[in-house]
Amino acid sequence: MAERTASITRTTKETDIRVAIGLDGAGKCSIATGVGFADHMLTLFAFWAGFDLTLSCKGDLEIDAHHSLEDIGLSLGQALAQALGDKAGIARVAHAKVPMDEALAEVVVDLSGRPYLVYVDDLLPAQIAGEEKDVWREFFKSFAQRAGMNLHVRYEYGKNGHHLLEAAFKALGLALRQAVQVCRAGAPSTKGSVD
Repeated sequence: MAERTASITRTTKETDIRVAIGLDGAGKCSIATGVGFADHMLTLFAFWAGFDLTLSCKGDLEIDAHHSLEDIGLSLGQALAQALGDKAGIARVAHAKVPMDEALAEVVVDLSGRPYLVYVDDLLPAQIAGEEKDVWREFFKSFAQRAGMNLHVRYEYGKNGHHLLEAAFKALGLALRQAVQVCRAGAPSTKGSVD
């Protein structure tokens, strides 16, 4: 099997991002986004996905974390899509539910090539780790868009914003770990093409 890796560089007036990903890794990662809570979430994601991930971002944090997290989502999604290549033989569809203390989150993914996000975040507090909760919707939306992934994230119950997001990022990692597994021959689609 060919090595499933990718490296992405994205530079704009708002952010400078570098991503390197290996889908068949051991969950080793080095994350430096300038946003400590994002580093924590992305480390959890990589560990539970079993992806080797190096990611750095220099963003306009003097404004807020919005541009950084949105562009990290775009870059990470692009890297995932590139590493997957033609997606031959992958499981494609997977889901995971993860608890974190009082919180429970569910993530369902389909690496269909058709991006869509359903994000049910009513339970999240307005602010988490000093940032508005909306920055996380923007991350997931951007990630799904560039990965060509149908992504559903639902916070089922819980009260602590940190716990809710931690459960979601672990679930995202576990779901993608299953979805990218090579377990069949050919395109994972009855129409013979994923897109």
